Amino acid sequence: MWRKPILALAPALPVLVLSVLASSVARAAESLPPAAAWIPPNAVVALEIPAPRALLDRALDPKLTAAVTSLPVYQKASAEPGFQQFLAVVSYLEGSLGTDWKTGVKKLVGGGITLAAAPDGAVLLFVDAEDEKLLAQLHATILGFARGDAANKGESERIASHEYRGVTGWTFGKEEAHAIIGRRLVMSNRPDVLKAVLDLRAEPDGRSLASLPSYRAAKDAAGPDAAVRAFVNLEVVKQHPPVQKALTENENPLAALLFVGITEALRGSNWLALGLELQGDTLSLQAVVDGKAVDPSGPAAFALSQQPDQGAMPNLSVPRQIAGLSLFRDLHAFYAAKDDLFPERTSGLIFFENMMGIFFSGLDLTDEVLGETEPELRVVVAQQQYDPAVGTPQLQLPAFAAVFRLRNPGEFGEVVEEAWQKAIGLVNFTRGQQAQPGLIIDRLLHADVKYTMAYFRSPTGEDRQAIDSRFNFRPALAMFGDYLILSSTDGLAADLIDALNREIADQARPLAEAHSLLEVNSAQLASIFDANRNNMVRQNMLEKGSTQEQAEIQVDLIATVLKHLGEASLQIGNRQGQPRASLVVKLSMP
Repeated sequence: MWRKPILALAPALPVLVLSVLASSVARAAESLPPAAAWIPPNAVVALEIPAPRALLDRALDPKLTAAVTSLPVYQKASAEPGFQQFLAVVSYLEGSLGTDWKTGVKKLVGGGITLAAAPDGAVLLFVDAEDEKLLAQLHATILGFARGDAANKGESERIASHEYRGVTGWTFGKEEAHAIIGRRLVMSNRPDVLKAVLDLRAEPDGRSLASLPSYRAAKDAAGPDAAVRAFVNLEVVKQHPPVQKALTENENPLAALLFVGITEALRGSNWLALGLELQGDTLSLQAVVDGKAVDPSGPAAFALSQQPDQGAMPNLSVPRQIAGLSLFRDLHAFYAAKDDLFPERTSGLIFFENMMGIFFSGLDLTDEVLGETEPELRVVVAQQQYDPAVGTPQLQLPAFAAVFRLRNPGEFGEVVEEAWQKAIGLVNFTRGQQAQPGLIIDRLLHADVKYTMAYFRSPTGEDRQAIDSRFNFRPALAMFGDYLILSSTDGLAADLIDALNREIADQARPLAEAHSLLEVNSAQLASIFDANRNNMVRQNMLEKGSTQEQAEIQVDLIATVLKHLGEASLQIGNRQGQPRASLVVKLSMP
């Protein structure tokens, strides 16, 4: 499909840029229409950056530049001979053009960038310069370099030009063709696609991407303030077999439960619009499709709120929180529609049903178990604090918990307690067969709430800074009012009791028109990388064959990126009957 040509084009961008700069200017004073007017209508993806300067100003901020250049991976790369040669070329061009490279880049691409791809593998790139004279000056310099390089390799014929409809087109090889028209660079991986662009330029009334109602609607949906916007032709994308399978076959019940709102929206849509806005250190990405919301009479209605004031609840907040997921899901309706959602019962689904029958003493899973839950599900992930009297595991895992709200907590609470203790018993039986230590059940009290937990007896004769990974788990079950807490640790269960207390006091309300909310604290996630740095370095060395220095640089780079990503929030729902997703990232910049 179209992805491979884009990826194939990426490594060749330096060569393509040289070829672009080696092009001749076709009509200096020509008034240029939007790039979409020159894109053939079969484009399946179009990415547009109408005003790159705002993004460049942020990316080239001195503080950010200093942070990047201080990274070990950058310092190592900058010492390589190839990097030094690159810097020498940049320095030479700065001297030849009479400008520093940052200013030059802004003037060369500041007018706009558009990338388009078609399902037949064709790729188009448009770059509008602010300074046409600078482009021409750079063209003369690079053209001399390109011709000299081709001559030295005995490939002088590789650089060729051809006239078509009054424009000089250039090529530096079989996989590239380009032309400069006024201040606009047009580049493609195929000469016939470049000709199609020139045909649309010569015949402005021809059928182009800009003439399609779907493109115009998606452009409007992306918003007028979008720094980056994208159009995706879903009618074509959905014909791709893997996508078609993902949207039509519900083989994974968990995926169906989590992504039902998304898959339903995509399945009934013709286009997808993306709009990215940048305000200070906050990135906001809006995703809109033209399909309708979930059918209230269909099998996927379990993700649709029946009242305007219903929706996903705000996430619970606990100390050292890494992530929170809040879902509006009617679990009873979900499982009652399993024959429609999953016409072929998978082995995993059969195993799940059998285990639930054991834990819940033969109660009907749909009506007598899941029917006891309200359509409110929340998941919390947080970094652990370990008891120094027990020790710290060599591999440190985050704690996680699920919070449900029950319809009849007084009656159903003991049923859940019994099922939980059976699960602990099964774990102990299995570990006992393997001659491994089992869990000991105890009762604790926190904020006047008595809850059940299980723990492994403290280790003996071990390094307390590198104990077994089983000590990441102290499973707990707590009943707090209408709420059921299932947690991997008793510490997180106690924190959630406090969080629920605060939520009740604050009278938290559901998020109107939202059925899914995911929030991630990337800086807190980076702490997990820091805590497990040595383990991750060793794993990298074993799996990728890296040296210790290389592995350390890669792990540290991931941790550094996470620290600067800050907080991210993804909200999915419906607005005025139209599916919509909103991603907000608050960067933690230096």
